[in-house]
Amino acid sequence: MDWLVSFIGAALVMAALRDLFHTLWHPTRRGGLSRLVMSALWKASQRVPARKRVAGLVGPLAMVTVVVMWACTIILGWAIIYWPHMPEAFSFGSGLKAAQHADLLDALYVSLVTIATLGLGDIVPTEDWLRIVAPLEALIGFALLTATVTWVLEIYPALARRRVLAIRLVLLRQAASSAHQLDCALGASLLESLATEVVRIRVDFTQYAEAYYFHDGENHASLAASVGYAADLAQRGQAAHGSDVRLAASMLAGALQSLAAVLDEHFLHTGGTSAEIFAAYARDHGLSPSEP
Repeated sequence: MDWLVSFIGAALVMAALRDLFHTLWHPTRRGGLSRLVMSALWKASQRVPARKRVAGLVGPLAMVTVVVMWACTIILGWAIIYWPHMPEAFSFGSGLKAAQHADLLDALYVSLVTIATLGLGDIVPTEDWLRIVAPLEALIGFALLTATVTWVLEIYPALARRRVLAIRLVLLRQAASSAHQLDCALGASLLESLATEVVRIRVDFTQYAEAYYFHDGENHASLAASVGYAADLAQRGQAAHGSDVRLAASMLAGALQSLAAVLDEHFLHTGGTSAEIFAAYARDHGLSPSEP
């Protein structure tokens, strides 16, 4: 029975590590638990009356919540591994009575001290297998800290790329680019560069799905508010006389369709056209589809 309880603890640890791996390191980055937590917080924020004031907190808060979930699950899992073997498999420091330190709270204490690599030495394992398992928990604690820092360093460049594209589209809209102005070599270069940026954003939404739950704030920096104008530019470019402009416009249109497909498959689930998906994307971020 003791080993069955320890097996349950090991299963909890493995579940947390699997979710961490799939969220941060797997090529498709599809962590089931982390996505559920982030999606739930995002939907909850939509029910708050002052949504625009709290929307900017959802992304960072979701990341913190997921990291805390991973840490708590790992700590609890390891505590359940230790618990059935206390106190006989542990050595207790002077002043501590072994018979009084055999409950789950003491196992949680051992697990927390171990994962934090504090090494207080008041309760230490004496069984050979536990002397191997305990340092392994410390290594996982260090890996969790490293993974958290890496996650933060990866997500914010993706957000910056998205906001740069949004601001660029707003500036182009303000410049009122016409089909005649696009019908030149510079117009072809412009449409091609926009297509490249849209593809990067599409990849970001695939590899950093959590980026979707970050609100961009001001409308001029929100891709959800401005992505529709990129489709307008692609349509104008496809009506141009220059073959290079039409080719670049077709690339931009294809990139936008691919981006819309990713948004709909992973977040929106509308099953509509690209225009309908981008309108739903704007609404999901608290914006009107026609809002600049």
